[in-house]
Amino acid sequence: MGAEPFVIGLTGSIGMGKSETAKLFAAEGIPVFDADAAVHALYAGDAAAMIEAAFPGSTKNGAVDRAALARLVTGNSEALARLESLMHPLVAERRTRFLESAKAPIVLLDIPLLLETGTKVDAVVVATAPDHVQRQRVLDRPGMTEEKFTALRVRQMSDAQKRQQAHYLVITDKGLDHAREQVKMILADIRKKLRA
Repeated sequence: MGAEPFVIGLTGSIGMGKSETAKLFAAEGIPVFDADAAVHALYAGDAAAMIEAAFPGSTKNGAVDRAALARLVTGNSEALARLESLMHPLVAERRTRFLESAKAPIVLLDIPLLLETGTKVDAVVVATAPDHVQRQRVLDRPGMTEEKFTALRVRQMSDAQKRQQAHYLVITDKGLDHAREQVKMILADIRKKLRA
């Protein structure tokens, strides 16, 4: 087995451009583990029966109905904690498999609650944008309401708290080219440190 890869943890509050930032790292050849995609896959298969047992009425046709599940857990911290206690170990197992199979010197974990869950990484990258940009991006999403946005923000560490824990920032409100240049600079800095 070769050397362990350098693990970048990418996070950012909802609407901060984290998913687009992850795509920019992928475009630079960095393997990306997408925690949200892992949750979607688990909801469609392995976790559906377990979630139905814990939250009756939350599945349809053998898969989790995200809207039904959201109605059962939104605003209910106990139910949300129960859901997270079911899902976090399954996502962690997939993340471990990704890291064990990674054949690259640098990999990226795209995890919305990276800092909240204490996931161990070698460097933290935070995607960030001004508050008014975040609000507009989120409220432009289909089915999003002010109440849902507020509930999501309450669950997450604030952008300011995330930035304080970041090794690197990617400012996402100045266009894709600007964000791409920041990603290239971050990777150049990490590669320089790995060579040192």
